[in-house]
Amino acid sequence: MKKLIKQLFRFGIVGGIAFLIDYSILFICTEYLGIYYLISSFISFTVSTVFNYIASVRWVFDVDQKKSQRRNFVLFIVFSVIGLGINQCIMWFGVEKLDLYYMLVKIGATAIVMVFNFVTRKMFLE
Repeated sequence: MKKLIKQLFRFGIVGGIAFLIDYSILFICTEYLGIYYLISSFISFTVSTVFNYIASVRWVFDVDQKKSQRRNFVLFIVFSVIGLGINQCIMWFGVEKLDLYYMLVKIGATAIVMVFNFVTRKMFLE
């Protein structure tokens, strides 16, 4: 139980930093560079996912060294693409159908994808 709590704490720190990266890039790309919010969301999600992968493998999860690093990376990418799909669907639905501010929708999308990420990484990387 201590190990799980430690992992959740570390995952929260990494996730918080990844969120700041994601949220900042989304805002900068959309507001200052004039990029459409869904494209900005794709860019910001991708950048934060790279950070998240490196930090998760090095600091959060006890990655099973018996499993191939290539396999781990492929699984991480597959689940990240699924997470991106979830993120983009929530962003589109929240902005286009519910008429909410995209930065507000991003907070909810991030929370949902974060749970998905923890569960899938815990199951497949360890």
